[in-house]
Amino acid sequence: MKFIISREKLVVLISKVQSVVPSKAVVPILSNILLEAKNGVITLFATDLTVSVKVSVDVDIIQEGAITLPAKRFFQLIRELTAPEITLETSETGIARITAGSSHFRLHGMDKEEYPAFPSADDGKTFTMKGSDFKDMLTRTSFAAAKDDTRQVLNGVFMEIRGNKMVLVGTDGKRLAKVHKHLDLFEPIDCSNIIPLKAVDELIRVIVEEDEVEISIMDDKISIKMGNFCLITKLISGQFPDYERVIPDHSELKEIKLHREELMTLLKQVSLFTSDMSHSVKLTFSKGELRLQATNSDIGEGKVNMPVDHRGEDKEIAFNPHYFLDVLRHCKDETVNFCMTDSFNPGSITDTSDAHYVIMPMRLG
Repeated sequence: MKFIISREKLVVLISKVQSVVPSKAVVPILSNILLEAKNGVITLFATDLTVSVKVSVDVDIIQEGAITLPAKRFFQLIRELTAPEITLETSETGIARITAGSSHFRLHGMDKEEYPAFPSADDGKTFTMKGSDFKDMLTRTSFAAAKDDTRQVLNGVFMEIRGNKMVLVGTDGKRLAKVHKHLDLFEPIDCSNIIPLKAVDELIRVIVEEDEVEISIMDDKISIKMGNFCLITKLISGQFPDYERVIPDHSELKEIKLHREELMTLLKQVSLFTSDMSHSVKLTFSKGELRLQATNSDIGEGKVNMPVDHRGEDKEIAFNPHYFLDVLRHCKDETVNFCMTDSFNPGSITDTSDAHYVIMPMRLG
C-alpha cells in the first residue's frame, strides 16, 4: 500500500475514529485502527466490538492495500508533524513507512486479516433528519443517563419512534431528561431501542450540524451516516423503565417561572456549602420569593434568595444542586417553568422547547 495525503486531512480522519479505540483492549488488535486504500479512497476503521466507526476520503493512491496501526501512537505522530504532505507506504512485513518532508518513521502494524469485519447495516428501517436536530436531542438527554450503573439499560439513551414521533430519554434514576420531535417520514416507524452512551458521545462529538443524518435501525444495532462518516453500534438489550410514570402532569400543577441565569448563579454559590456526603440544597417557595439554603457543619451555611412570581402556600423541597444546574444548562430560554407537588415527589422543569426534565427530591435537612 502507498498513498499521499495532506497532513491536515489525515489528522481530521484519525480524530473521527481514534476515540472509539478502547484504552484497555481485551484483544490486542483492537488498540489499532485499520487503514485501507482501494479504488482511489482511503478508509479508516475503528471498533471496540460494540461501537464501530469508519470514515473515508478520496486521495492519490499509488498502490492499494491495507494495514492496522496502533491508534494512539499513530495519531500522536501525525498530529506532531509539520510537513504539509505525508506519504505512507507499507511493506510485506507489516511495517508502515511514514515520510513527511525530510522526516522518516517506521511504525509496526498488525495483519489486517485479524481485524474484525465492519458490521453490515442492511435491512434496517431508514429515515433522515437534520444533523442539528439529532445532535441537539442527544445532547439534551445524554447528560442524564447513567455512566456505570449495574442496570445496563440506564447506561444509554432510550430512543422510541411511534408513527412520526421520535422520543429520546436519558435517566440515571435520580434525574430524567426527555425530548421529542416529529419526523418527516415516508411511512411510519414503530420501534424502541437503547443506544449505548459511548456511541451517543461519539455522535455528539462528530455530527456536523449542517449535515443530514441517515439513521438505519435494525433488530440489534443502529447505523448513523453523515457524508463520509458512518457509525454502527450494537443496541443495549433489556427493558427500559416506564419513564412516563415519574413525569408529573403539568396540567394539574401550578407552574412557577424562574429566571434561569439568576437561579444558576445562586445554585453555584450555595452549592459550595454542601457536603461530600450529601449534596443537598433546600428550596423554599414563599410569596414572591425563592430562598435557597445549604448547611454544612464543617464549612458553614449559605443562604440566598431571588424574587419569583409565587402567590400560593409556602413549599419546601431539596435537590442535588449539580443535577439542577445540569438541567438549567441544557435549557434555552431566559425563564424556565418549575412544578412540584410536595417535598417527597419529583420536581419538573420545562421551557418552550420540546424538552422535559425531572429531578428526584432529597431528604430535607
